[in-house]
Amino acid sequence: MVTLDGKPVSVDDLLPLALTNVGHFTSMRVDEDGGIRGLALHLERLVRDSELVWGVGLDAGRVREYVRRELAERGGGACVVRVTVYDPAVDLGHPGDAGDPHILVSVRAAGPLTLAPLRVKSVPYVRDLPEVKHVGLFGTLHARAEAQRAGFGDALFVGPDGLVSEGGTWNVGFVDHDGTVIWPQAPVLPGVTVALLQRHTAYRTAPVTLARAKGMAAAFATNTGIGVRPLSAIDDTGFAVDHPVLERLREAYAGVPGERV
Repeated sequence: MVTLDGKPVSVDDLLPLALTNVGHFTSMRVDEDGGIRGLALHLERLVRDSELVWGVGLDAGRVREYVRRELAERGGGACVVRVTVYDPAVDLGHPGDAGDPHILVSVRAAGPLTLAPLRVKSVPYVRDLPEVKHVGLFGTLHARAEAQRAGFGDALFVGPDGLVSEGGTWNVGFVDHDGTVIWPQAPVLPGVTVALLQRHTAYRTAPVTLARAKGMAAAFATNTGIGVRPLSAIDDTGFAVDHPVLERLREAYAGVPGERV
C-alpha cells in the first residue's frame, strides 16, 4: 500500500527516490485501536526536517489526511506507517533546485513490541546530518551488515570523539548503577520514543564513552517500532536484560496514550 500525495504511486514517481535518494521520513507504529504514540511529535519532525532539507514548510494537515486514508483503506490491525517526503523533480546535478516536496505514504504490518535482547558491535560511524531522519541509509545499513556478519545483531555507533551516539535505526539509552537513566550527549537523531520516555521517566543526558557504556548496569535500544529493547551485550561486555528500570521504561512507554490521526 503506497500512495504519493494521496494517489496511487507509479514507477516513474519512485525513480527519483530510488536513483537520487534524497528525502526524509518518519515511521509511526499504529496500535490495534488506531492510536499512534507521539503522533504530534512525528508531524513536528516532518515539518522541521522539511525546512532543513528543502528550505520550505510542510502542511502537517495534508500528512494526516493521507495517512488517515491509507489506514481506512487497510481496514485495521497493528501496522507501521512510513511517511517519506521527497521532490520527484530532484536532479542529481542540481539538487539545490529541488524545493517542492511531495508526500509518500506506505504501510506495512507491525512486528511484535517484545523482542529478544540485542547484541551489538561498536563501530566508528556518524550519520550524515544526524539530526534529520533522512533516507540516506547506505552507511547505516553497511555498518549493520558488517556487525551481523561478525555475529552481532546490529551496530552501535561511536563518533571520532570517542562518544557513543546511537544505533543503526534506533536510539540507545543506559541505566547507571544508581538506577538513573542516561541518554548519550552526542550528535543523534532526536527520537520520538526518547522524547516520550523523557516525559514520563527521570533521566539525565551526559557524554558516554564506549568504556563508560560498557560499565553501565543495563543498556537498551528504543524506537517507535520496538519500544524498549534490552541490549544483552556491547562487543564482549554483557548486560543484565532483566534490570527493573528496563521494566519501568517498558511500562511507561506502554502507558503513553495513542493519538488519533
